[in-house]
Amino acid sequence: MCECTLYFAGRLLYDGERKNKNRNGDEHRVYKQLCKISGEENVLRDEPMKKHTTFRIGGPADYFVTVQSKDEIREILLLCKREQIPYYILGNGSNLLVGDKGYRGVVIQICKRMNEIRTEENKIYAQAGALLSKIAAQALSNSLTGFEFASGIPGTLGGAVMMNAGAYGGEMKHVLESADVLTPEGEFLTLSLEELELGYRTSVVATKGYIVLGATIALEKGNPEEIKAYMDDLKERRITKQPLEYASAGSTFKRPEGYFAGKLIQDSGLKGYSVGDAQISEKHSGYREREVWSTSGDRSETDRRILNYEVCHCYRNVGGWKIYSAEDVGGYGILLCGQSSGAAFA
Repeated sequence: MCECTLYFAGRLLYDGERKNKNRNGDEHRVYKQLCKISGEENVLRDEPMKKHTTFRIGGPADYFVTVQSKDEIREILLLCKREQIPYYILGNGSNLLVGDKGYRGVVIQICKRMNEIRTEENKIYAQAGALLSKIAAQALSNSLTGFEFASGIPGTLGGAVMMNAGAYGGEMKHVLESADVLTPEGEFLTLSLEELELGYRTSVVATKGYIVLGATIALEKGNPEEIKAYMDDLKERRITKQPLEYASAGSTFKRPEGYFAGKLIQDSGLKGYSVGDAQISEKHSGYREREVWSTSGDRSETDRRILNYEVCHCYRNVGGWKIYSAEDVGGYGILLCGQSSGAAFA
């Protein structure tokens, strides 16, 4: 998985204990409007986010909506703006740490019903909810090379575009041609590669709070046997070097230019260091693992915040480098492994 910065994406407009006046009436009205937009069967209330993240932790989201089209997303976005409700775009949940007390807003899930992939000659167009592994498989089946680096990243295309995801020397900026986005004002745009302003784990999508709806990927014709061999090689490297057997969100810390976070954390003496059930991986120091699949009380998310804090403070003593990490969410909100605004993917 790509090396990332934890970033607090969920700004809370509601009090922590849900004390808004006439709250029940407001909730019912918002729920009805969401059902009208996406269908009652696709709108859940107080949905446990632990069911939707690879960390397998996280409290309830006020509203959890599974969408099928860009028009649904636009309508929900405008509804949230009118009602002053935070919203969060969820992909595969593979790069998120959700607070134990949940998310006071609307989580919009795209990976279940917005994952179409189609190929035309050497180009692949995919919706934002398409898994990178599925896109890589489509490229292989069409003898297209250039996307192998992303074959093992367990995220969606939307998140990959937003943070310019990369691994093993490849990055999204090497293969993207354009991306379709939705602005916070509700305008649909198609951005060229240059307009996306892709940098190290960032993009104009992140800095301006856009929502990725889909993207066009330009690849080259290749030998399918060589493509498959390279994908298999990358898979083997992940299995042997990364703690895939544990619940995690992949590499957590953003590396300083010219250095690797895992190496610097290891040099700080923190390899294997743990707080409660959260641990710096023995296998890969850039990872934070969850040692057990279930915990009681607030330990799980809290342990990760404490561990995150302690790593950052020890890390700064190695060569004077600083490691970037998360704010304290106080149990509420969503932490994203990546640089983002309130509208993000993972």
